[in-house]
Amino acid sequence: MRGSDYDKVCYWTEQREEQMRLRNLRTGEIGYSFGCTEAGTTVQVKLMNGELDSWRKEDCVELPETIH
Repeated sequence: MRGSDYDKVCYWTEQREEQMRLRNLRTGEIGYSFGCTEAGTTVQVKLMNGELDSWRKEDCVELPETIH
C-alpha cells in the first residue's frame, strides 16, 4: 500500500479504534488491523484464524467490507 493508504489505515485503527480489513499480497491471507508501527512501517493484524501477525505496508492492501 502507498504511504497515504498506510496513514489512513493507521489513523482509523489507532485514533478511531476501528479495525481495517487487509489482504497480504504475498500470502493472500486476510486480517484486521489492530495497530501500526511508524518506525518499521508495519501493520499489526489479527488473522481470520485468530493468530496475530505483522505485515510490511508494501505487502498489504485495504479490502472493502463486504455485506452478504
